[in-house]
Amino acid sequence: MSRGGSGGKQRVKTARGRSASSVRWLERQLNDPYVKKAQADGYRSRAAYKLLELDERFGLIKGTHRVLDLGLAPGGWSQVVRRLNPQATIVGIDLLPVDPIDGVTILLMDFMDEDAPARLAEALGGKADLVLSDMAANTVGHQQTDHLRTMALVEAGADFAGEILNPGGAYVAKVLAGGADHGLVALLKRMFTTVKHAKPPASRKDSSEWYVIAQGFKGLAPKPDAEAE
Repeated sequence: MSRGGSGGKQRVKTARGRSASSVRWLERQLNDPYVKKAQADGYRSRAAYKLLELDERFGLIKGTHRVLDLGLAPGGWSQVVRRLNPQATIVGIDLLPVDPIDGVTILLMDFMDEDAPARLAEALGGKADLVLSDMAANTVGHQQTDHLRTMALVEAGADFAGEILNPGGAYVAKVLAGGADHGLVALLKRMFTTVKHAKPPASRKDSSEWYVIAQGFKGLAPKPDAEAE
């Protein structure tokens, strides 16, 4: 499938039935240092290093007792939490099948399912200290549409975080270039003491993904109508 190229880079031979974009993706995977490091360290995906880098900067995982991982497949983020804080109760949810992870409870269902919040709360056994979301909506190639769909997931995650987090807890979610929109940032600022955006080094430079990090949960945000009264 592959052969050595100049500078030690791996190049993929074009094969019948393999598109040019598929070849480019394979070459990128073969030459990505984070992919190689994930394989060596036993992580299921390079995304594990995004959380490791965010944790190093924001101190997310240490001291947590219950952690919720929304859209956990293939499981790299839950693996990170498990390794850094093996005593924590970790619950993850995803539509995609996920191989078992020692010490992690996995629910195979849609996060937007009306039964999901109750199932997740039951599995956690109490309020969470950290809600993680590496979820991204399926893209359609239209930038504005993709942004709106991803923001809808982030907002749904924030609403759930408002119901399940302990005071002082944190919510971390993937957003796209430009970060969370003004309405969502305003919502998060009512709910949390600090709200910041970050692009960890493990995120590819050509990727549009950023992360919003909301820390110091204050409580449920009041509805705009209630604020006006």
